[in-house]
Amino acid sequence: MKRRWVGNMLLHWLTGILSLTLTGCSTASSKDEPLAGNIQTVNHTLHGINWLKVNGYQADGGGGVSCCIVMPATWRPGLKATIEWEVDPDPYADAPPLGTDEFRAFMAKHEEGYRRYSEVVDIPMWEGTKRCGLQVHLLVCNKVKVTTSCWGYGSPSNPIKEPLDMKEPTVCPK
Repeated sequence: MKRRWVGNMLLHWLTGILSLTLTGCSTASSKDEPLAGNIQTVNHTLHGINWLKVNGYQADGGGGVSCCIVMPATWRPGLKATIEWEVDPDPYADAPPLGTDEFRAFMAKHEEGYRRYSEVVDIPMWEGTKRCGLQVHLLVCNKVKVTTSCWGYGSPSNPIKEPLDMKEPTVCPK
C-alpha cells in the first residue's frame, strides 16, 4: 500500500514538473514580452550535426525539436539569429568496439575532422501573434535558412523547399 502511494505521489510530482516545463514554451500576456518557442532542426546534408545553438540556446542538432528559444511576442524588422553548429563530415565511419583503447584512439583522431560554423541570419516575419518557433535548415556549403512557418518541412506551405540528403558540390559558390 505504501509503495503504491509513493509511486502515485512521484507520478503527480513528475506530471506537475512536466506541466510547468511545457507552460514555459507557450504564451505570455504582454505583446512586447519575450516568449519561449521551440527550435526545430532540419539537416539537409549527408553530414552529421553534433550540436546546434541558436542565439546561445542549445538545440537538437541531429534533427528534431528542442525547447526553447526566446523571441519577442511580435515580429519587428531587424530580428536576427546567430546559428552555430558542429559538423561531423563522416558520421558513419567504421569505428572499433565502443569502450576499447582502439575506440578512444579512433575518436581522438576522428574528432580532429569536426568543423564548426557560425552564421547570422534574418528571422522572417510571422503574422501577428501566430508564432510557431524557429525552424533551422542546415544546407550544403555550410549555409543556413530559417523560417517561422507553422507548417512542417515537406508541407507545400513551408517556404523551405530544398531536398534532404543533399550532396556537397565539388565547389561551393562564394
